[in-house]
Amino acid sequence: MEDINMKFGRRIKELRLIQNISQEELGFRCQLSKNYVSDVERGTRNVSLKVIEKFALGLKVPLYYLFKWHDDEE
Repeated sequence: MEDINMKFGRRIKELRLIQNISQEELGFRCQLSKNYVSDVERGTRNVSLKVIEKFALGLKVPLYYLFKWHDDEE
């Protein structure tokens, strides 16, 4: 079973790439550093609820959408 931090990070990266924005741009939108975004995408950060909300706002998606990964369909 894959770690939740890895799944969440992969989802953030997927949504970022769909929007064709850089880690730096996403960091700006979320008021987070580029390094923080990178850490999240690699699954090395344990994010708080406040940061999850920042990602939803920065990516302009509903909060639940950040937790909708592909293995839910299996």
